[in-house]
Amino acid sequence: MTFKRNIALAVATVAAGMGALVATPAVHAQGQEQFMPLLVYRTGQFAPLGIPWADGKQDYLKLVNARGGVNGVKITYEECETAYDTAKGVECYERLKNRPNGTASFDTQSTGITFAVSDKAPADKASIVTAGYGLSQSADGRVFEWNFPLLGNYWTAADSIVQDILKKEKGNLKGKKIALVYHDSPYGKEPIPLLEKRAAKDGFELLKLPVTAPGVEQKSTWLQIRQQRPDYVLLWSAGVMTPTAVREAQATGYPREKVYGVWWAGSDHDVKDIGAGAKGYNTVTIHNTAERDKVHDEVKAQVYDKGQGTAKDVSELGAMAHTRGMVISMLQVEAIRTAQDKYGKGKVMTPEQVRWGLENLNLTQERLDELGFGKVLRPIKTSCENHLGTDWSRIAQWDGSKFKVVSDWYQADKSMVDPLIKEYGEKYAKEKNIKVRSCS
Repeated sequence: MTFKRNIALAVATVAAGMGALVATPAVHAQGQEQFMPLLVYRTGQFAPLGIPWADGKQDYLKLVNARGGVNGVKITYEECETAYDTAKGVECYERLKNRPNGTASFDTQSTGITFAVSDKAPADKASIVTAGYGLSQSADGRVFEWNFPLLGNYWTAADSIVQDILKKEKGNLKGKKIALVYHDSPYGKEPIPLLEKRAAKDGFELLKLPVTAPGVEQKSTWLQIRQQRPDYVLLWSAGVMTPTAVREAQATGYPREKVYGVWWAGSDHDVKDIGAGAKGYNTVTIHNTAERDKVHDEVKAQVYDKGQGTAKDVSELGAMAHTRGMVISMLQVEAIRTAQDKYGKGKVMTPEQVRWGLENLNLTQERLDELGFGKVLRPIKTSCENHLGTDWSRIAQWDGSKFKVVSDWYQADKSMVDPLIKEYGEKYAKEKNIKVRSCS
C-alpha cells in the first residue's frame, strides 16, 4: 500500500467508529453499570494515531468486564467521533456528560478539546484525564481540580528528550542548534515554553518551525532545515504529519538518528511503511509503553480469542498507540476502583467520587504487576497538589522493522518544569478568576 493511499484512507475512511456510534459491551441483565465516555478520532488528519488509540481503550474495558467488572460493576461505554475537531469534541462532551449511571471521566484525546472543555469541567463536575497531553500546567491540582495530565505532559516529554541529547553531547549543548518542527496548533505549541527555558540554560539556539495542518506539505520546512543545519530536530506531530516528516528527512539526507519525535509521533504505524528509510528515528515513550506485558496476553485470551477484539487484527496488540490506549482506560478504571474503596465497593461512582479517585491514585509496583502493566509503568501516586502522578519515560529507536528501547529511564528536571507549572497555573487561575485551592 502506498504512502499516498495510506493518507487517503486515514482521512476519508468510514471506520467502524465513524460518527457518534454506540459500542456497548455485553453486560449482565442485572447488576450495576458505570458509564465511560469515549471521545475518539477514527477519521481525519490524525486517524492513523487515533484508530489504534481508540481500539486499545475499548479492548481494556472489554477485558475489565471479562474479569467481572470493577468489584462487580460492569463498564458501559459510547464512542463519539471528533475527527480531532475542537467544535465536534465539545459537542461530544456535552452529549456524553452527566449520564444517569455515573459518567466516569473524559479522555478528550485532543489538546484543543482539552483547552475548550477545561473551562466547563468544574461547573459540570467532569474529570478530564489527559495522559501524556493536554494543558501542561494542569499538573497543578491546586488550580486544576478537575484535570489530570497523568504520567507526563509535553514539558516533561521535551525535557527528557533534551536530557538524552545532552547525554549524547557529553553534557554540553553550547553553540548547538535544535529545531522544533511542530503542528501549528495548541498541541504543537505546548513544548515551546520549556524548550525556550532549556535553551537559555543550556546555551543552544532554538529554531521554531511551524507546519500547517494536516502536515502533508513540509518541503519548505525541510529546506530551512537543510539551510540552517540544526544539530537535532524535535518533531511535535501526529497522524499523517509524522511519516511525511520522516520521509522529508530521508529525502534531504538529514540523519534520522538526530530526529526525536514526541510520544504521539512515535508509534509503529508512523514508520513501518518507511521501513529501513526511517532507521535511527527516535521517540520518547510514556513510561515504557514500547514494552509488551502480561496484560497483552490476557487481552488476547479474554477478548481476541473470543472474537470480541476491537482492532481489525490481533497483531495490533503490543503496538505503542494501542498500549497507550489500554493504559489510559486502566487509569480511569483504577480511579473508579479507588473511589469504591472509600465510597462503597460494588457501587456506581458519581463524577465527584471518581474525581476523588483520580486525585488519590496509588498504583504500587505490586498492583501494576497484578494488573499486567508491571513492565510498562512505574508506580503512580497522585495528590491534591500533584495531578500528574509521575513522569517516567524512555527513548525508543526504530531499527528498520520495530521500535527498540535504547535508553535508561528519564524523569524531567523538576527545577525546569515545576516553576513553569506553578507560573502558568497561577496565570491561568488569574485569567479565569479561579480560587487557588489550599492542599495543606
